[in-house]
Amino acid sequence: MVQMNDAYRPISRPSGLAEEVYRRIRADIMSLRIPPDTRVSVDSLARELGVSQTPIREALSMLEANGLVSKRHFAGYATSPRMDRAQLDDLFEFRLLIEPHAARKAAEGMTDSDMGQLVSGESASSHDAFADMDTDFHRLIAQGAGNHLIADSLARLHIHVHIFRSCFRSEITEEAVHEHNAIIAAIRARDGAKAEAAMRRHIELSYGRLRDFIKE
Repeated sequence: MVQMNDAYRPISRPSGLAEEVYRRIRADIMSLRIPPDTRVSVDSLARELGVSQTPIREALSMLEANGLVSKRHFAGYATSPRMDRAQLDDLFEFRLLIEPHAARKAAEGMTDSDMGQLVSGESASSHDAFADMDTDFHRLIAQGAGNHLIADSLARLHIHVHIFRSCFRSEITEEAVHEHNAIIAAIRARDGAKAEAAMRRHIELSYGRLRDFIKE
């Protein structure tokens, strides 16, 4: 006699399905296909992506952990609102306190193999691709400084910068690439002071490029 457990083994979902759904929704949020402060329908996403609600909900939980969506009482999920001026000021104040020091430490102690992974983002084919490369760029420098907590925090913060940046001119990306190249050159030369100064200049210029586009 066939045992019930043998007859009805659960069908496993393809590994990585929730991660794939996460990447798709994240790309839609960052490209503004799903705008800030917009309700996210689990049913609609499931139909559009041709999957069940389970991986959609798993992906939304991952996005919530990154601060890209939030769960609202009786309203399901919604994308996070765009930053206001006070939030932008706080974010760049944090970056100025942390990242120049991290760049100095990376120049002094980053391994050659990790240095080889630093890319400016010049080869990015789209804003989404640049956003990922830029996040990796700053994360790698923080990791090269030996502080993974800072690296994880910066990765989350950079996502919100890119959502805001995606509304504006392409020159923002071009200018950032030029500044990244200066940081990379200083780190590869193992010049801590120059790397610190280049990172500080990059963050100050990034703030200047964005602050005029945001309300007080």
